[in-house]
Amino acid sequence: MATEATFTVPSGEFPLGTVFERLPDVTIELERIIPAQDVVVPYFWVRGTVVDDIEAAFGDHPGVVDIRLVDSVADEYLLRVEWTLDYAGVLSALTETGIPLVKAVGTSKQWTFDVRGDDRSDIAAFQQRCRELDIPVTLTKLHALTPIETDAEAALTDAQQEALVLAYDRGYFNSPRDVTMTELGEELGITQQAVASRLRRGIDRVLASTVSELPVTADDGT
Repeated sequence: MATEATFTVPSGEFPLGTVFERLPDVTIELERIIPAQDVVVPYFWVRGTVVDDIEAAFGDHPGVVDIRLVDSVADEYLLRVEWTLDYAGVLSALTETGIPLVKAVGTSKQWTFDVRGDDRSDIAAFQQRCRELDIPVTLTKLHALTPIETDAEAALTDAQQEALVLAYDRGYFNSPRDVTMTELGEELGITQQAVASRLRRGIDRVLASTVSELPVTADDGT
């Protein structure tokens, strides 16, 4: 039976962990990736800080080849990272065992990885490979595959979903609006600009996962 597992490792045991030395309050979230054989090039979000040069904040790391800023809004940065699998770490263990990485979130305390295997033996193989590489992973959750998310839920980050749900519940999308972005930001504990960013990106993702699948009909003028 397909199995999901959650592992944690200390923050310094994963590429990108050097950022916490300079920016201890940030949170990093990797987009969903499936490891390839030679190189992994995912995108990731950095949240919780405002700096002039976010790329320089990561410093040098033996597993990182290149990091580039793709976009930024308020306190959120989207970056693209390329790293080699010569670095014996979690990524190489994922690649060697063929385990897809569903989600990864890093803080100054630890990295949390959600992975998925066809059965429990896949999870066990990944855990064993980490031990062989002296990676101090800790298994915190292990369970059968949960029901599949809707396309919209899968497309949204937790922060975007939280902002969209709150905006809907508070009547932000009513006409006239029952709440302002400033008020939503106060409730979420973020700036008005950050609220605007999460709503815009969230709406874009929901539309991309729903409207894009609808058939296009000719305009009959009515």
